[in-house]
Amino acid sequence: MVVSLIVGCVLGLAVVLYLYLWVRRPFENFASAAERAGCRARVLVVTAHPDDECMFFGPTVLETLRLGHHVFLLCLSTGNFEKKGDTRLRELYQSAAILGVPAENVTIVDDPDLPDDMNKAWDTKLVAQKIMEHVIKTSANVVITFDPYGVSSHKNHSSLYHGVNDLVSRGHLPENILVYALESVSLLRKYTSFLDVLPSTLSSASTLFLSGYPAVLKAQRAMCAHRSQLVWFRWLYIAFSRYMVINTLRPLGR
Repeated sequence: MVVSLIVGCVLGLAVVLYLYLWVRRPFENFASAAERAGCRARVLVVTAHPDDECMFFGPTVLETLRLGHHVFLLCLSTGNFEKKGDTRLRELYQSAAILGVPAENVTIVDDPDLPDDMNKAWDTKLVAQKIMEHVIKTSANVVITFDPYGVSSHKNHSSLYHGVNDLVSRGHLPENILVYALESVSLLRKYTSFLDVLPSTLSSASTLFLSGYPAVLKAQRAMCAHRSQLVWFRWLYIAFSRYMVINTLRPLGR
């Protein structure tokens, strides 16, 4: 009885907090700050594989677009681990269209030195070079990628962090660029959907993006565009992952 009461109170608190944060959006982030300043953010989201953009960064992409800012997707592989690179490339464009990212804002790199392999760490200098080239090409003033843990401990994901961090630590990026890493959370938190709203608001991360129900459905539809990847456990991910609902980002210091 006591346990049920405690669980009920926690669930009720999570629902109320989620609804309050979604309706009021009291949190600060680079997109809302740019909106108040009357300028547009040009946000470069750097991913390793087709489907990362909606599996992990959906709330960031959708909220940034909702506020009227520009989003560019840079994917550093075609996801060819199972020899489906051509299919996955097409699926990424379909996913981007559902999210609202124009095809001309999507770039996919096909480089044999950047193989889709969860046990392969990519060369930091090469990753940094590819990202820097695209920062210049898009005139991005915000760059977002994975943190050192890469959400799923995928070495390709982690390599993106090391590439961006190399640019930051060496001072190669222009001073006005903001750089963020997507916060990795524990396995338990990863699969609690919107219930992770409480620990997310208590996180030391500086930026929080929260999707409402319509945006969550859009991210789920985008993920369904990646048909070649829809094995059984990804359906569980689509239904329960907090990354379909919540993104918390940490700044990379200079």
